[in-house]
Amino acid sequence: MMPLSMVNQGEPHIVSRVGGKEETKRFLESLGFVNGSTVTVVSSANGNLIVHVKDSRIAIGRDMANKVMVN
Repeated sequence: MMPLSMVNQGEPHIVSRVGGKEETKRFLESLGFVNGSTVTVVSSANGNLIVHVKDSRIAIGRDMANKVMVN
């Protein structure tokens, strides 16, 4: 298990855990970062990530990406 911010671009991964405060967890889950969902990093620049999750592309910062653990 590793944080989403550490994965290689273009490789699909499965979300295994979402950490952080309850408010942060709910926010990330509303974006589609739920246990068992597939997430792929599309691009990374200056610590910010564009990820593909649930048929959407979402931009998140490194701090949020560190709270999403993937396999």
